[in-house]
Amino acid sequence: MKLSPREANGYFAKPDKGKAGLLIFGSDAMRVALKRQEFLKALLGPDAEEEMRLTRIQAADLRRDPAMLLDAIKAVGFFSGPRAAFVEDANDNVAKPLLEALADWHPGDAQIVVSGGDLKKTSKVRKAFESHPNAYAAAIYDNPPDRAEIERLLAEAGLRPEPDAMGALGELARTLDPGDFRQTIEKLSLYKLNDPEPLSLDDVSACAPTSTEAEVDDILHVVAEARAGEIGPVMNKLQGQGVNPVTLTIMAIRHFRTLYRIAASPGAPVYGVRDRDRAMRQARAWGAAKLETALAVLTDTDLTLRSAAQTAPALALVERAFIRLAMLGAQR
Repeated sequence: MKLSPREANGYFAKPDKGKAGLLIFGSDAMRVALKRQEFLKALLGPDAEEEMRLTRIQAADLRRDPAMLLDAIKAVGFFSGPRAAFVEDANDNVAKPLLEALADWHPGDAQIVVSGGDLKKTSKVRKAFESHPNAYAAAIYDNPPDRAEIERLLAEAGLRPEPDAMGALGELARTLDPGDFRQTIEKLSLYKLNDPEPLSLDDVSACAPTSTEAEVDDILHVVAEARAGEIGPVMNKLQGQGVNPVTLTIMAIRHFRTLYRIAASPGAPVYGVRDRDRAMRQARAWGAAKLETALAVLTDTDLTLRSAAQTAPALALVERAFIRLAMLGAQR
């Protein structure tokens, strides 16, 4: 069954534990990931992974071993509570095992949760969930959070905004990407910890990311996601904002070290990142070997920038290194 955007927001917050499954799909991977996180937390509670009630399956792994999903939904857990089997980055290459699992699902089995990209109307996976009498399909569109969603996020954070603050948050929601907006809400909740006063416009101004912070995050993701054609425009903005090239390089090294730690230790806890799922996707795309090379390139660039003999424009050196990394990341 299809869920409209309004119906989907309500369902993600209060899911039906008796359903066979849910497909969440859309062109913006960040928005899809956030909605899927919200749904799984509401469905399973905060301790699902520790209690082994959530099984994560990559679509590529499911394609190699089609029985994985059926085994996962039928498995009996050690802990009581709802269970789910989550298939990430699904497309029609894994339609057969997904359809077989839906057909063989019975009450008491783990719920089948699937996320995918911009699936067309002709997609077998999309059609299967949309036509299933006991499953849902929700398309996630590239729209900023509406007032109801902003109010829900604020309520979860224990924040009571004044009218001016609510207006400012609405503006931020339209300009920031979803991950950065949620990060801002989290920052505000810490900023107002033990403060009983309503959230004011000054509070929002104190915690809102500056344009420079947003652009630095942008360039790191552009490089890590191998979008070489976007590096020049973002670097031009950073240059206009007076970003220090050494600082930029240090932040890039820190980001790629995090990706290397994730790639080198699959399954280990991921700490110190704003968007865990996005970092995990980047780490998988690169792999540990290429990330080692990336760190060597960045370290050499950092040493060159600090060298007294360095004569080339510093920001141009950083841009050249970023382009080289993006091209390396695009290699398969």
